[in-house]
Amino acid sequence: MKAEDIRAFSADQLTDELLSLKKEQFNLRFQGATGQLEKTARVRQVRRDIARIKTIQAEKKSASKKEA
Repeated sequence: MKAEDIRAFSADQLTDELLSLKKEQFNLRFQGATGQLEKTARVRQVRRDIARIKTIQAEKKSASKKEA
């Protein structure tokens, strides 16, 4: 997921996407522990997507405080 795509999301969509990525991260962690994980690179992708979403949420929150 690219930052440009994430910036187009609303605050609710960002929260929903973050929740689904955290669930996926949890499942990937268990798959890795049990030896069932096939795409190990997905762990890194999910972790970075979570960071991107959190960063953009913080930017939007900061921008809304400056406007008010």
